[in-house]
Amino acid sequence: MAIKKAKKGDKALTKTAIIGCMAEETGLTKKDIGKVLDTLTALVYAQAPAGFTLPGLGKVKLVERPERMGRNPRTGEPVKIPKKTVLKFSFAKAAKDAIVPPKKK
Repeated sequence: MAIKKAKKGDKALTKTAIIGCMAEETGLTKKDIGKVLDTLTALVYAQAPAGFTLPGLGKVKLVERPERMGRNPRTGEPVKIPKKTVLKFSFAKAAKDAIVPPKKK
C-alpha cells in the first residue's frame, strides 16, 4: 500500500497512527516500530548538542543566542534580554522540495 499524502484539512497523525502506518509499510510489528521510534528520539536528544542529521529530513542543532536589548511591550522601556541556548531544526533541501515544490521559472 502506498503512503497517502495529507490534504490541507487533515488532522496530524498520532504516534499510534504513525506506528501503524510504518508497521504496515515495512512488515515489522508495531512493537518493533515503537522501539525504533523511541530509540531514534533518545538518540536525537543525546546527540543534539553535537548536531544530529536525519538524512532526507533535516538537522537538529543547538544555537547560542547572544545577549541583546529589547523593549517591554507594555511600557516601551528598554529591557536587557540575556543570552540563551535554543534548539533549532532546519529542513533538508530534499524535504523542502518534496513538500513545497519550487516555482518553475
